[in-house]
Amino acid sequence: MSASRRSGTTDELGPDEPGEPGESGDSGESGNSDLLAALLDGMDAALCAFDADGVVTHWNREAERILGWTAAEAVGRHGFAGWAVRSADVEEVQSRLMAAMHASGRQVHEFALVTKDGGRVLVRTQSAAVRGPDGKPAGLYCAFSEVHAQIDLERSIALSEALFEDAAWGVVLIDADLRPAVVNAHAARALGIGRTSALGRPLGELLALGVEELEAALTHVLAEGAPPAPAEMWVSVRTPEGEKRRCWRSGFVRLASPLAEEPVPLGVGWLFQDVTEAKQGEQEASLLRFRTNQLHRAARAACECEDPVEAATVHLDFALAGFADHALIDRVAPPPRAGGEESEVRLVRLAATPAEAPGPSVLTGAAGLPVRYAPGHPAVQCVERSGSVRADAGSVPAELARQWALARQWPDDAVHALCAVLRSRGRTLGVVTFLRGSGRTRFERFDTAYAEDVAVRIAAALDLADAARDEEGSAGPQRR
Repeated sequence: MSASRRSGTTDELGPDEPGEPGESGDSGESGNSDLLAALLDGMDAALCAFDADGVVTHWNREAERILGWTAAEAVGRHGFAGWAVRSADVEEVQSRLMAAMHASGRQVHEFALVTKDGGRVLVRTQSAAVRGPDGKPAGLYCAFSEVHAQIDLERSIALSEALFEDAAWGVVLIDADLRPAVVNAHAARALGIGRTSALGRPLGELLALGVEELEAALTHVLAEGAPPAPAEMWVSVRTPEGEKRRCWRSGFVRLASPLAEEPVPLGVGWLFQDVTEAKQGEQEASLLRFRTNQLHRAARAACECEDPVEAATVHLDFALAGFADHALIDRVAPPPRAGGEESEVRLVRLAATPAEAPGPSVLTGAAGLPVRYAPGHPAVQCVERSGSVRADAGSVPAELARQWALARQWPDDAVHALCAVLRSRGRTLGVVTFLRGSGRTRFERFDTAYAEDVAVRIAAALDLADAARDEEGSAGPQRR
């Protein structure tokens, strides 16, 4: 008969062997014993039990794995003395364990136990009393695990709580259906939505743009695992002020259940940090380097031109690369000799880039006929204000955008315009207009500064052409 039966605590602690022949309820007790044995051996934590006299009655497989002592070797021993604890520690360990039998709730202690091969293992124990039908202590159970394993678990829990409460980057748990399951405070602020409001919703309802790229990344992680490096994704977030474009540096990890025999994907852990300002700074710096190089190359090429007007078109061609789809140069025409208002602005087309296909600028306007610009035209406003003017077709259908461009005497695919005034020696010489199609973004302030730099160089070349022409005109009669 086992120690549990000898101690009379079978009902409280559970039998560790089937009932003996002749005892009533053999079948029921045998089934209960098998069930209890299976439950104890399947536990992740080591567990042992003692009767009221301190005799070991149960010892599961996890306890055997940690200390090396088998159940046959452990059951029936009186406490841990002489086998699982050093003699110097026996009194302290025994008194702490037995004290839990008369205490309320669980008692937590840390002990150094001795393994079968003579090593020592620091374990953290949780002990609690087991009471009989009369309510009196009939024994106690003691669950224990290695301290480092317990600390690892506590660290994992603490890390999870910190990530979802105090992390300075967004953390979102995505389930296998690609829907948010858990969202931390930082991610909720980045998405512009409450933490609970985002749960279970399709990503398309949370982001305006960039959803396809994000879902493709999540699907890849579920199938293949975490990527080797973070990915930078541009998304558009819906806000009360409208959509805002953001760049999120994202890392992904696949979540698998630790309880399954084979890894079963539970979802994806998505961690991201907003790097929009840094990326925009990098892009602006790169763009500034490119444009500075273009200005330098244009100056080197223009200085080899004998005709100053040709030098002006060289500056225009170099500026067009990566900046706009079309460009125009309009000169201010003198007021009419008869009729018309002297203050009326008249512009003559001097040069334009081909509208049908890419190519160098072409000199036009040899006839000197003014362009039919309506009052309030951006180029006319630019001359009147002596400052840059931006114009956009807006969010309209393609046909309306085409009519908008044609009405302003521009190529029919233009939807964004930037006009910069040409000034030299205190005089307004004309306007340079840069045009972008629907495939580009609208002109920003950063673009305006570049256009004005180009305009200064074009104006200087045109002023030089005027001065050279005036000089030739004054020198002609003297030679005759």
